[in-house]
Amino acid sequence: MKLISVNVGLPREVIWKGKTVTTGIFKEPVSDRVMVRSLNLDGDGQADLTVHGGADKAVYIYPFEHYDYWRGELPDTELPLGIFGENFTTTGLKEDEVNIGVHEVCAIALSLSYRHCNINGDTASPTLLQTGNSLWTSGYG
Repeated sequence: MKLISVNVGLPREVIWKGKTVTTGIFKEPVSDRVMVRSLNLDGDGQADLTVHGGADKAVYIYPFEHYDYWRGELPDTELPLGIFGENFTTTGLKEDEVNIGVHEVCAIALSLSYRHCNINGDTASPTLLQTGNSLWTSGYG
């Protein structure tokens, strides 16, 4: 497993379908070390703490291997690291190869309770769920 990017961002307001919504999906890579705390990473924030952040949902990891799929689906869209709202972009850490709770994974215990939200605030983006390529999303109520 290799950590290729650490991404953080604070919630911001955007216009979505004519309404102002607050989202924490916008993450950008950082060049310095970032402390992982029990509620999130330093410099990172979540807009809806009922489904993001907190002791069981502090870090979102997404495999870089899945970026190729999205390049095919979104050929005219730039896909910088962190575009999927992930805090850690990794290689060699695909969801079918990981045991949740193993401390060797970035030296933290991961949780199955993270839910990926789309910008509407709906839990689990259907497109991501259909691919099966999203860590810690499918199969949660």
